[in-house]
Amino acid sequence: MKEEAAERKEGKEELEINCPVCGENSVVRDYKRNIEVCDVCGRIVKEDIKDRGPEWRAFDQEGREKKSRAGPPSTETIHDKGLSTKIDYKDRDAKGNQLSPGKRQKIYRLRKWHKRGKVTDSKDRNLAFSLSELNRMASQLGLSKSVQEIAAKIYRKAVEEGLIRGRSMEGCASAALYAACREAEVPRTLEEVAESSRVDKKEISKSYRFIIRELDIHLPPTDPVRYVARFASELEISGETRVKAMEIIRKAQENGLTSGKSPTGTAAGAIYIATLMEGERRTQREVAESAGVTEVTVRNRYSEIVEELDEDIEA
Repeated sequence: MKEEAAERKEGKEELEINCPVCGENSVVRDYKRNIEVCDVCGRIVKEDIKDRGPEWRAFDQEGREKKSRAGPPSTETIHDKGLSTKIDYKDRDAKGNQLSPGKRQKIYRLRKWHKRGKVTDSKDRNLAFSLSELNRMASQLGLSKSVQEIAAKIYRKAVEEGLIRGRSMEGCASAALYAACREAEVPRTLEEVAESSRVDKKEISKSYRFIIRELDIHLPPTDPVRYVARFASELEISGETRVKAMEIIRKAQENGLTSGKSPTGTAAGAIYIATLMEGERRTQREVAESAGVTEVTVRNRYSEIVEELDEDIEA
């Protein structure tokens, strides 16, 4: 066991396979390079191998025994971290045959009480409801699994610290999701999160400020450049115009023009300027609708950037 652990730690494992070139019994599995290679002649015997070891790491016997288990990897997005059992809804036996009405009714009752038994206290009920709501919003916003994991961790920490008591669970879940988007630098605005949520923007904003303050979460300001690709795709403008918009934003940041300004408004203003410079003219209304801001915001950012950077634009 100790030898196997040492080999896995080094990323290599000896195999009882003869090399097809030199014939030596010296083929090793290299997990770092994802290959099987002969240790004598260097011949690569097989590529793109799978690491059949666990996804977790352990550095002593106690940790190995504690983490040792079967089944899929644990996830923060389910209230029990996905480690409990589940009765399927297919109503079929092990051979794939349909269950009789009597057995189906019995399985239905077992399934119902099994589901109730997994939620034992108020904390579990809170997590079961809020994490399912969080996953629904993340799916609606097209967010990745990694962002959902970050949001679930933030919400779990808020529950453990007792920050949810007396507050809206939907509002706190939405706030955790928005904080996760900011932490992962995924371009999603507070308005977009509010549209997918069942609470209004004011409630989410209030819960967001409270959670990041109490949990001492430090989030960097949103970079306006990250919004350019999304808004440009809706406007169907070329790659050259997108690059020009990003260059304009970088110049504006160097001159301190983006400080205290909405990143979506700055991105919209830069895109509008870039479309004029590259001859792909779009109206202020079209740019404003794609960015979810007003025409006045686009006009103000346009005026500020053009005046300060002295860009040569043909109106």
